[in-house]
Amino acid sequence: MLRYILRRFLWAVPVLIGVSMLVFLLLHLVPGDPVKVFYGLEMNDPVLIEMKREELGLNDPLLQQYLRFTGRLAQGDWGNSIQTMRPVLPDLLERLGNTAQLASLSILIAIVAGLSLGMLSALKPYSLLDNFSLGLSLAGISLPVFWIGLLLMWLFSVRLGILPATGKGDWRNLILPSITMSGPSLALVARITRASILEVINRDFVRTARSKGLAERAVMIRHVLPNALLSTITVIGLQFGYLLAGAVLTESVFSWPGLGRLIVESIKARDYPVVQGGVLLIAFIFLIVNLLVDLLYGILDPRIRTG
Repeated sequence: MLRYILRRFLWAVPVLIGVSMLVFLLLHLVPGDPVKVFYGLEMNDPVLIEMKREELGLNDPLLQQYLRFTGRLAQGDWGNSIQTMRPVLPDLLERLGNTAQLASLSILIAIVAGLSLGMLSALKPYSLLDNFSLGLSLAGISLPVFWIGLLLMWLFSVRLGILPATGKGDWRNLILPSITMSGPSLALVARITRASILEVINRDFVRTARSKGLAERAVMIRHVLPNALLSTITVIGLQFGYLLAGAVLTESVFSWPGLGRLIVESIKARDYPVVQGGVLLIAFIFLIVNLLVDLLYGILDPRIRTG
């Protein structure tokens, strides 16, 4: 198992290098000058602009700029923001912490509600509860996240006045954005759980367990769920990664100072170091999440443990 973990971390190195190259090239191919954005569109002094470009190394060839970026990164230097001139890494970690709060609560809501709906639907297929669960799942997947956020904001903040609408304050500020973010993940977890249980519940080993006189609860807990939840764990792991990386719509609607919002603002400002560092951080998180999912496979099902 230790060799497998080390091998996965070694494979992460070329993946991160590929991501850094792709992001670097895309940023520099997009039209726009970060120096002009820094000074403002009204700046017409070409000498000052050229001095700033030389200071930032933007006049160097792209290969030289990329090698300088990766060399500093290998030494733990993530660079400084072009807009604020502050170190990139502390700002990224602060914003990541804010996004992690939303993503953690959102995935917790999705796991609890999604697993419950999926199991109840599978135990009573084609019933009224099953139809309600499928309809709710379809709505959660289909409705835009920003529309759900605005609707919740109008209901609980404007009409009822019981929850704050925007900003980062106490725990109450987490409720509306977390519920908004959890919608698609909750729907997907419920659908995958239902389908997986219906597939496993009629297999031979389940019928054998029932024929031995085991209670239905024991059959579900010992035999059905460990086999049915493998697909669900994959979905949960990937959804948690997506929530960390793709929370920009929710963060924009609720004015939440998260990582996704910072990256989008930095793209608009052509702040190359912040965007490159943010994307690399997200890619590393995805790799860690995928590794944890693979390790959970071995815990739930000994047949697929890695040698």
